[in-house]
Amino acid sequence: MFIDTHCHLQFKSYEDDRNAVIARCIEKNMIMNTIGTQMDTSARAVTLAEQYDAIYATVGLHPIQSKKVGVTEEYTSFIARGEDFDTEYYRSLIKSSDKVIAVGETGLDAYHVPKDMPIDQVFEDQWNLFLKHYELAQEFNLPLVLHVRDAHDEMIRRLQTLPLRGGVGGGSVSSISEHEQYQPLPASPHRGGPLGVVHCFTGNWKQAQAYLDLGFYLGFTGVITYPPKKTDPTAQEQLLEVVDAIPLDRILVETDAPFLAPNPHRGQRSEPWMTEEVIRFIAERRGVTFDDMCAKTVENSKRIFTGIQ
Repeated sequence: MFIDTHCHLQFKSYEDDRNAVIARCIEKNMIMNTIGTQMDTSARAVTLAEQYDAIYATVGLHPIQSKKVGVTEEYTSFIARGEDFDTEYYRSLIKSSDKVIAVGETGLDAYHVPKDMPIDQVFEDQWNLFLKHYELAQEFNLPLVLHVRDAHDEMIRRLQTLPLRGGVGGGSVSSISEHEQYQPLPASPHRGGPLGVVHCFTGNWKQAQAYLDLGFYLGFTGVITYPPKKTDPTAQEQLLEVVDAIPLDRILVETDAPFLAPNPHRGQRSEPWMTEEVIRFIAERRGVTFDDMCAKTVENSKRIFTGIQ
């Protein structure tokens, strides 16, 4: 068994063959966490979760969906309509199904921003949106799925002002250098346990340490399997340092399907079963077997997402 902790099976990319894609995943004995990005995709995630035992749902409003901005990504291009966060709507979705296991994805994004808005204002608006997710997660004792793009330092700085569980919170990040000092956190995300996961982590080890100190796990996608860019290899080299250094009990794996297909499937539409390539890549770098890495990431996933059965 293995778990894709972050995918978007409800997206239009799967309209023509969604059932077949899900069948391929179920055949491989996997579990999928389908992530909402706005009101309608959150509702569709819950609907899918109710239809399939192997699918769970996360509900929330993606930071780029809160502004009217053009978005062009692999396998999608659209205009975000600038949706408001309706707390009562998302509260009702959580109450409607035991298959809702987290709140998000929410956070800071400096990549897709309105051209006429200063980045400080973008961050402030996105942070206020995050706080609404944070409060909802606390209300229902659910973990957060954190989206951070080109904004790790800013996100960490702001997170340090919160009374976070499972980490330092409200103060400076400790300078822990020995990886073994990070211990598994208790199961409950609101009694000293993990606050959630930083989805598709692509930062450096200093940033990784900060998130670990604050009580987060790190989610790795197919990005870690890509070769360094010849024009600027530093970012990928730093990311692989994190893969090599992070304690195995703080790793989650994901695809972000339909995006970010791992090698050797890069350039194709990603499907959740491709998570196995992310697991295989980490296992080979860390000197453990594929089966052991699968088991460890399943254990980690269930420690955070306690609703997974």
